[in-house]
Amino acid sequence: MSAPIETDVVIVGAGPVGLFSVFELGLNDISCHLVDILDRPGGQCAELYPEKPIYDIPGYPEITAQGLIDKLMEQIKPFNPTFHFSQMVESLERLPDGRFGLTTDAGTTFRCKAVVIAAGGGSFQPKRPPVAGIEAYEGTSVHYAVRRMDDFRGQDVLIVGGGDSALDWVLNLQPVAKSITLLHRRDDFRAAPHSVDQMRALVADGKVSLVIGQVQSLKGDNGQVTAAVVKDKDNNELEIACTKVLPFFGLTMKLGPVANWGINLEENLIPVDTARFETSEPGIFAIGDINTYPGKIKLILCGFHEAALMTQAVYKIVYPEKRHVFQYTTSSSSLQKKLGVL
Repeated sequence: MSAPIETDVVIVGAGPVGLFSVFELGLNDISCHLVDILDRPGGQCAELYPEKPIYDIPGYPEITAQGLIDKLMEQIKPFNPTFHFSQMVESLERLPDGRFGLTTDAGTTFRCKAVVIAAGGGSFQPKRPPVAGIEAYEGTSVHYAVRRMDDFRGQDVLIVGGGDSALDWVLNLQPVAKSITLLHRRDDFRAAPHSVDQMRALVADGKVSLVIGQVQSLKGDNGQVTAAVVKDKDNNELEIACTKVLPFFGLTMKLGPVANWGINLEENLIPVDTARFETSEPGIFAIGDINTYPGKIKLILCGFHEAALMTQAVYKIVYPEKRHVFQYTTSSSSLQKKLGVL
């Protein structure tokens, strides 16, 4: 395990509210790292409805979910945030010096002064496909996320699914894998049209195999898959040789390890005050859809408001000896320098 990462704040969740927190914290010289179980920024927006229009973001009469994430990523670029994708915070403890220690399921450890939970409705958990005995291969040759592309170098990879994650990894892994087979139950895909077009071009060039059908079972020993038994669209049974399987069957939302962090919960939501958005545990904050308080409305714009107020409280933790001077980006030359506009 590597040495702990030292930072002011760890943000759990890289959805729109988590991303805007980077901006608010950065304006106040507060450093942060973000951890997200997904393999990209954006949370629900990027994973579940990237091309769905959103109509209630101030200043944008209409913007797609992915378009909003792209704009937020552009906005926080001056602060150079560090992301830790495809990881979930498994443990959190208060250290003797008053800070927090966090460890992810990938073994990444942090030491920080405050924790911000911006995990939407909770942790995204991949749905396990209905294949008997698949558990025996999980973590060895069946994976629900790509942590390192090199793990798939020279492998025969079977990717199952028809959404953005499935298509993205077809395109990203094709140059490094020995072979790529995409399996989907129908010849119609929910992914971005340009990704589908790129996939079909690779299929036409013989660089990717496309099979319409569903996995029935897996073959292999000691956790290593050697083939998938598939029933095709004509109800014929065939075997697809593979050494790695990536099923993308969607996600379920669970509170996950957050439930074990000693924070008061209310029907799987985290109660907070509306001045600081702090939980029952001092120094741990919750913003966005995961929190609850009288009058709570689950809107992205409300989460942005919560991030701004949370930042004011976190500043007092990070800089206890300093008096916070509130400034406007429209008139503060020091803030404009941080944003790179001066």
